[in-house]
Amino acid sequence: MAKLSLFERRRRRVRTALKAVSGNRPRLSVHRSGRHIYAQVIDDAAGTTVAAASTLDKDVRGKTGATADAAADVGKRVAEAATKAGVTRVVFDRGGFLFHGRVKALADAAREAGLEF
Repeated sequence: MAKLSLFERRRRRVRTALKAVSGNRPRLSVHRSGRHIYAQVIDDAAGTTVAAASTLDKDVRGKTGATADAAADVGKRVAEAATKAGVTRVVFDRGGFLFHGRVKALADAAREAGLEF
């Protein structure tokens, strides 16, 4: 077995801890790259994506995705899409990224828009 990177080890540790406490709630998964940020609400029991938003969406495409403001916008939009789909309670999967900066801005905006986690 190949040695895992520190990021991959942290990602697996976070995901395992979430599965233990999730109680069959959907998971708000966040991925952050250098230029963009992506968020999706995933129902692991059914294996489907309930709602998704990113800085690549057509109505946001003009702005850069590498700012906390853009991350907050994505958090607000994913929360609105999730509540339309009937999901109000989720577990937050930071996916190995530290809860700081853009990831924190996305989480705070999603909470303000009505998601509970």
